[in-house]
Amino acid sequence: MRSASLITSSLVCSAMTSVDRANYVPTPSRAYQDSPQPIGYGATISAPHMHAHAAENLLPFLQPGSKVLDVGSGSGYTLAIFHHMVKPSGKVVGVDHIQELVDKANANLRKDGLGEALEGGSVFNVCGDGRKGWESEAPFDAIHVGAAAPGIPQPLIDQLKAPGRMFIPVEEQDGSGEQNIWQVDKAPDGSVSKEKICGVMYVPLTDRERQWRT
Repeated sequence: MRSASLITSSLVCSAMTSVDRANYVPTPSRAYQDSPQPIGYGATISAPHMHAHAAENLLPFLQPGSKVLDVGSGSGYTLAIFHHMVKPSGKVVGVDHIQELVDKANANLRKDGLGEALEGGSVFNVCGDGRKGWESEAPFDAIHVGAAAPGIPQPLIDQLKAPGRMFIPVEEQDGSGEQNIWQVDKAPDGSVSKEKICGVMYVPLTDRERQWRT
């Protein structure tokens, strides 16, 4: 991905090469394909190029010492990438509303050598409604959302630090089914700006019951 200019930062490159994707997918033989894969419970792990895109976009706010919120933490892969970017003094908080995925993600992180980070609290992964963020750990320098929301949840904007940035896929509400990545920036004075980045296709950011039915 670096040769294709998908990764331009040495910090992103180092973080992604420090994480073995085979520890986070159900079919390790397909781990290094640049494609999304199902991880159960109606969830997927995005293609590696999308993780690279997210990390590059959030890079100004993913520095050692930063605090990051990962909404829809899934198999734990992005938690691991963000941890390597913000360590040793930063913290990554993951929220997923499927307890079984939280348990699996934590097992994956331990398998990938991050058990000490979990035990020490620099990686914290919990079951909850990510659309509400995780207020007790706010504010966050960076927020990454791994599923398409019908709009940008106000609690996430509220929990974004000033300055801070959110990377979120949003499904347009015009009946087209179109999804786009939006970059949401909060300035030091608290003002919020939003920029549409690119078209994408993600699973929906929904409630636990609807996700289980998919």
